Amino acid sequence: MAAKPTPPKTPFRRMRGFEPAAGLMRERIRTAGEARGFAVARLLTHWAEVVGEEIAARARPVKVGYGKGAMGATLTLLTTGAAAPMLQMQLPAIRDKVNACYGYNAISKVILTQTAPTGFAEGQAQFAPAPKAVKPPPDPEICREAQATAAPVGDSDLRAALELLAQNVLTKEARRRLPPKKG
Repeated sequence: MAAKPTPPKTPFRRMRGFEPAAGLMRERIRTAGEARGFAVARLLTHWAEVVGEEIAARARPVKVGYGKGAMGATLTLLTTGAAAPMLQMQLPAIRDKVNACYGYNAISKVILTQTAPTGFAEGQAQFAPAPKAVKPPPDPEICREAQATAAPVGDSDLRAALELLAQNVLTKEARRRLPPKKG
């Protein structure tokens, strides 16, 4: 009697219930990273942790290139033209931090590629969102009027939302009434 053929193994074992998204995307991230020369995907996914927040805000890794017969690889970083001189001085420190991520001296050279702040389709250099503008505190008279407007509402969450809405409307109306600034 012949033995039953065993079913082919799947590349990863599915868990029951919820799975972490990182586990589902791990293989795709690895293959996409390897296409650009990133043998360790951690360099892409944890760039801010590897080089620090200050450097990560100014530059991001684009590719790792391996020269023919050369020892070590070349890491290409994308940055804006204004940040390039500051990053140029930090290249040895960046190389050391990246090599610490790899665990050995994988990167022998780091080069910078500059682009405009809006960049091209391939490498847009908008690395972080612009900080939110800080709104000045509303006028106390406007706050009292907004509280009086929303006071009859029984639900506390709804009352708070209505107070905020009333403050915004009253502040906007107050700005319209002010004469334009001369300057």
